[in-house]
Amino acid sequence: MSSRVIVPGRTLGILGGGQLGRMMAMAARTMGYHVRVMDPEPNCPASFVVDEVVVGKWDDVAAAERLARGSDAITLEIEQIGVDALARVAAIAPLRPGVEAIRIIQDKTLQKPWLAEYGFPVGPFRIVNSEAELQEAVPALNDQVFLKIGRGGYDGRGQVRIGLDSPATETSIAEAWKSIGEKPAVAEQALDLDFEISVMASRNPSGEVRSFPAARNHHENQILDWSVLPAGISPSLEESAKRLAGEIAAALGIEGLLCVEMFITKQGKLFVNELAPRPHNSYHQSERGCVTSQFEQAVRCALNLPLGDTSLISPCAIVNLLGDLWLGHDPDFAAALQVPGVRLHLYEKHTPRTGRKMGHFSSVGSTAEEALERVLEAKRRL
Repeated sequence: MSSRVIVPGRTLGILGGGQLGRMMAMAARTMGYHVRVMDPEPNCPASFVVDEVVVGKWDDVAAAERLARGSDAITLEIEQIGVDALARVAAIAPLRPGVEAIRIIQDKTLQKPWLAEYGFPVGPFRIVNSEAELQEAVPALNDQVFLKIGRGGYDGRGQVRIGLDSPATETSIAEAWKSIGEKPAVAEQALDLDFEISVMASRNPSGEVRSFPAARNHHENQILDWSVLPAGISPSLEESAKRLAGEIAAALGIEGLLCVEMFITKQGKLFVNELAPRPHNSYHQSERGCVTSQFEQAVRCALNLPLGDTSLISPCAIVNLLGDLWLGHDPDFAAALQVPGVRLHLYEKHTPRTGRKMGHFSSVGSTAEEALERVLEAKRRL
């Protein structure tokens, strides 16, 4: 089943109908495929561009089965799908990536130990299952810790800083534990960070691996603010990062995309931060600057087509547009789009709110700096 090429005219199923599912669906439609998605919301962002939305929560086995029975292959745009639902899908149609890789990645209390066990570079960490364990972990991790909930946290949610803004105390540690819902979590020692990068690796069912150039990322309040290609790092560091991403994808047996977020310390050392088995916000600009976008590559992987060329054609950048921009006034998109090279991407989300990703600007430029300045200037004009 896994070796069959799925030709245009057939149907791709996507678990999740958010902005990533929407952009994957648009790429699949360009290539001549039908698309169905499963999502808890009937009017999800992907609903406007797909053939059908199967409404169901992430752990809804019956809904996942309905999606699979009407699809020739299945991929995902969010990793928080119930394992039982994933297993049912995989029994009906090719699921890329597979159940075990998603099971490991979707829970940081499994993901981080897996990385360490396989010898991939990670910073000091502790798995904590109680407040008492967190009270012990913080001093063991140099009293400066990022606490990340095991399941469900993203875009700064389910994450709290301990000892970075003020000294860690027994009270502040207890408050941090309560703030994440007293659920299993990873306590990670804060590193002497210089900057962050990510590398998107793609791996098809035959085991072929291609990695995109590294992207440099900037976060505000633990949410990605902007990302730019190329990352502007040394050739040796670029090669190390791309090789590392490919090795992790192979070790997990990924069939699809794997985004590896990495920290670069001021000492020049590289550490793995987190994994995402799907398209990633830090590679939206690949749609503008690479021969093959991450969205087309995800479709190619899911349908067992040859991997696309990941080469960079032009420096490119994105900046996220959060719901904050809509609060109190309407953004002036006409003013923003006067900036040369800038394109607007909105996700058709109905309700803007603080921290919610509503869209992004993308741009190309003669240099990475120019591409980045263009999207930042467009955002300023809003």
